[in-house]
Amino acid sequence: MILGDLDLTTDEFILDEVDIHIQANLEDELVKEALKTGVDLRQYSKQVETELQHIEQTSIKDYIKESQNIASLHNQITACDSILERIEGMLSGFQSDLSSISSEIQTLQQQSVSMSLRLKNRQAVRSQLSQLVDELVVPSIMISVILDSTVTEQDFLEQLHELNNKINFAKELSFRETLACADIQDIVDRLKIKAVSKIREFILQKIYSFRKPMTNYQIPQNTLLKYRFFYQFLLANERTVAKEIRDEYVDTMSKIYYSYFKSYSGRLLKVQYEDVADKDDLMGVEDTLFLDHRAGFFSKPSLKSRNTIFTLGQRGAVLSPAELEGPILIPHAAQRGDCRYPYETLFRSQHYALLDNGCREFLFLSDFFMVAGNSALDLFNSVMGKTLSMFLKNMSTYVSDCYDSIAVFLCIHIILRFKAITAKRNVPALDRYWEAVLEMLWPRFELILEMNIQSIRNTDPQKLGVLDTRPHYITRRYAEFCSAIVSINQTFPNERTNALLGQLQIEVENFVLRMAAEFPSRRDQLIFLINNYDMMLGVLMERASDDSKEVEGFQQLLLARTQEFIEEILAPPFGGMISFVKESEALMEKGQLDKLKNDEVRITQLVRGFSSTWKQSVEALSQDVMRSFTNFKNGTSIIQGALTQLIQYYHGFHKILSQPTFRSLAARSELINLHHLMVEVKKHKPNF
Repeated sequence: MILGDLDLTTDEFILDEVDIHIQANLEDELVKEALKTGVDLRQYSKQVETELQHIEQTSIKDYIKESQNIASLHNQITACDSILERIEGMLSGFQSDLSSISSEIQTLQQQSVSMSLRLKNRQAVRSQLSQLVDELVVPSIMISVILDSTVTEQDFLEQLHELNNKINFAKELSFRETLACADIQDIVDRLKIKAVSKIREFILQKIYSFRKPMTNYQIPQNTLLKYRFFYQFLLANERTVAKEIRDEYVDTMSKIYYSYFKSYSGRLLKVQYEDVADKDDLMGVEDTLFLDHRAGFFSKPSLKSRNTIFTLGQRGAVLSPAELEGPILIPHAAQRGDCRYPYETLFRSQHYALLDNGCREFLFLSDFFMVAGNSALDLFNSVMGKTLSMFLKNMSTYVSDCYDSIAVFLCIHIILRFKAITAKRNVPALDRYWEAVLEMLWPRFELILEMNIQSIRNTDPQKLGVLDTRPHYITRRYAEFCSAIVSINQTFPNERTNALLGQLQIEVENFVLRMAAEFPSRRDQLIFLINNYDMMLGVLMERASDDSKEVEGFQQLLLARTQEFIEEILAPPFGGMISFVKESEALMEKGQLDKLKNDEVRITQLVRGFSSTWKQSVEALSQDVMRSFTNFKNGTSIIQGALTQLIQYYHGFHKILSQPTFRSLAARSELINLHHLMVEVKKHKPNF
């Protein structure tokens, strides 16, 4: 380092900075290397200075050698500066031009926004003015069509729509006090008067056509529906004419329906069965014509007048879907064919005609006269009210003198099904009528049922003639009637009906017991009870379900009396053995079987008596049972039950004699083998 040039006396020299420089130099790699090798720094400094001077000389020579290139580079740089200066001038000019263009664009943009706003305002005004002008102008084609065309032409309907729009528009403008409205008001009013006049004439003509005899009024109704806008136009523009048309329609159709249904109902009654039930045709009324003093009561009554009073037969078919909604009866055709029908068939035909016409009329009124809810119901009642009142009056007359409970019950269920049909069609117009009819029919049905219950309760068995163990005609009436009511009632169950049937069943059971008590022997009593229970059960199971209350009740009664009868018929031939078995089993339970040890003679007689007579006794028993019961299947079942019970008793007899008390009895060897007895007994079982 050369310190000779340092000015140690200057005021700005700071010793601290010298320390920093010294420290920095000491950290130099070359200095560190020199210090490590012990080089003399003064000598080393001179050496470095000499090298630097040499390098400087060399560099000067290089610069002199490259002087031309440097001069050329200088000229090129000068030329580039000149070019860049010109470019800068051009760019400055461009910038100035762009500033001017931006200003012009902003001006144009402002002008465009202003023009767009003016255009939008003009278009809005033009649209409103154009619509106003279009609505105000009455074209010549509208005038000519309204004045000259018939109302059934499509052009008339289209121009009527346009005229209606112009009338509504003119009303709207008049509310706004638009002066231009006055220019067209006169011509629009005259066109409206002409249109109203032609529409009124057309609709009234169609309504008057309903009055012609043999007219199918559904055809002109369908025509009116095609032009339902006519009434809408009248309702909006000439309410007095609309009311006139509506009143005329109501008056005309009310008379038509009343006349049609009055005539139809009267002609239907001419094809009703002549033989109808009267107040004496009750279940418990004795019928002397059923008596045969030689053979007693027949089990199946055959009086024409009572053939269908308690029997459903084919009458229930009126509730089947195919017949319920089938074609209505044509009275004159039925009269030509000399056909007769029960009341419920006529009732179904009459009310299906009412349902069909009523639904169609309600839908027409709602559609053409544009009414709904209570207004539609009121209008419907104006048209059909007179007819419905006539129906209710006729029903009241019929019901007050009706004693055919099955007919009434079928009519109830016809109404219930028709009520469901109208609900499905979403037509509530006849709901009040259905309820009124049901309010007539239900009390009458209950009254007739109560009369039948009372008739059975008051029946005196001693006045019914010769006793017979076969099914009684009163119980057959009950069985047929109950099965009919139960089968019909399954679709729409009614608790009141079930309660009355329960009372009727109790009275019939009591009647059967009173009748049975007239027989002197218990055997005949049981035969009578079993025959009647079996017959009632068989008839009920043909129509009622197996789990119905009536079926279950008679099944229990039949089972109990059958078991008692089996004991009754086994007693004469085998009573001694049965008594001995029951007595011995009771003593065995108490452990006192030794009390019978001295009954050897009795036991021997029982063993030998059974062995010698059982076949004849079984054969006689079988024949007697088959003669006693009208139902072969029931008789067979009783025989099988009796033989089964006999084998059980004989098995118990075997078991008792096998006890230590009786093992020494000689008679034990004469016992019939139980298996052999079962094989032999099977031979006596009757086969179908």
